[in-house]
Amino acid sequence: MSGYSLFATVLAELFVAIAVMGSAYQLLAAFAVRRLVSRPRPIPRERPPVTLLKPLCGDEWELTRNLKSFCALDYPVTQLVCGVRQEDDPAAAIVRTLRQQLPDADIALVAADVQHGTNNKVSNVINMMSAAKHDLLVLSDSDMLVDPHYLDAVVAAMEQPGVGLATCLYLGAPAPGVWSAIGAAGINFWFLPSASVSKLLGGKTGCYGATIAMNRKTLAAIGGFEAVKNQLADDYALGDLVQRSGRQVAVVPYFPATVIDEPTFGALYRHELRWARTIRNTAPWGFAGSIITHPLPFAVLGLALGSVAGLPWPMLLSVLASAWLCRLGLLTFVSRRLGAPKLHWWLLLPRDALSVAILVAAFFGRSVSWRSSAFRVDKVGALSRKTNGN
Repeated sequence: MSGYSLFATVLAELFVAIAVMGSAYQLLAAFAVRRLVSRPRPIPRERPPVTLLKPLCGDEWELTRNLKSFCALDYPVTQLVCGVRQEDDPAAAIVRTLRQQLPDADIALVAADVQHGTNNKVSNVINMMSAAKHDLLVLSDSDMLVDPHYLDAVVAAMEQPGVGLATCLYLGAPAPGVWSAIGAAGINFWFLPSASVSKLLGGKTGCYGATIAMNRKTLAAIGGFEAVKNQLADDYALGDLVQRSGRQVAVVPYFPATVIDEPTFGALYRHELRWARTIRNTAPWGFAGSIITHPLPFAVLGLALGSVAGLPWPMLLSVLASAWLCRLGLLTFVSRRLGAPKLHWWLLLPRDALSVAILVAAFFGRSVSWRSSAFRVDKVGALSRKTNGN
């Protein structure tokens, strides 16, 4: 056997092995999601006043609808604090209109361009804290959409003994367009199942920007939001600090929707590469191991290369069929149990192939693009703004 043939055979067998492990992983992921979804949603014993923190930047897709959902909560006392960096930010105009439409809602708008660190979102939140009234704080991203029972689920989780922070996994709700659909599918059929498996296997509990709930005492004990003002993964860093302080992070059995608006392939790629490099910084070995969560592209590669290397066709085809069926089975299960938007079958392979490409690209470089600004990320996840030649 020539050197080339040996290399092709070894590589084909590696791809086939990844595809086989990945197929089994899809079944494990379905079980993990089922277990997470089946948890009963607790009811809070008390319903203390809550300040909802909403950092904003620009007129995002369905921003008015998203903000209104936080003003329509079935909860006694809430304050919504919205923050922008500039008075003329389009999001500020939306908040002002919302206050006119909902005069009985307690809505505060903070416009301050004082910069704290390199993470613009966290800097915004630090400025917003001057308007926060209540002890219990719930920070969430601007693209989140919730139903009226959202806060009851979060507050009930905060009442559990030893819990210092409550967070939520989330579903992707795509804006019109194929790139938005592909982006939402990455959240619904890769990120959410992967996080569910990690929890099932006893991995470190993550903290997600969909919801970060904590009281002021816990926040002060970890150094306030100032402690993560330079971190790319500010949500992960907050959860890590809370756990280091001896408190637990609870994952709420509630799944808000995050609006995914990706107008172009470039926007989708830059967004997902930032996410990927964020995860790589927080858990590099786990992120590298996530290669087995994408069985379909490796089954296709195994078939293509294995046929050249002379591997048995029946075996290669059975691996491909297994990968397809297991992957499709997970998608169907998540769609039915959680109401996640379905993905057209012909987009499944491109979606997973893009995930593999981004996984590889995440290890080759430390640059990220965030709201039209370019940053570099160091080995501990700290952000620094890129300059010409840097």
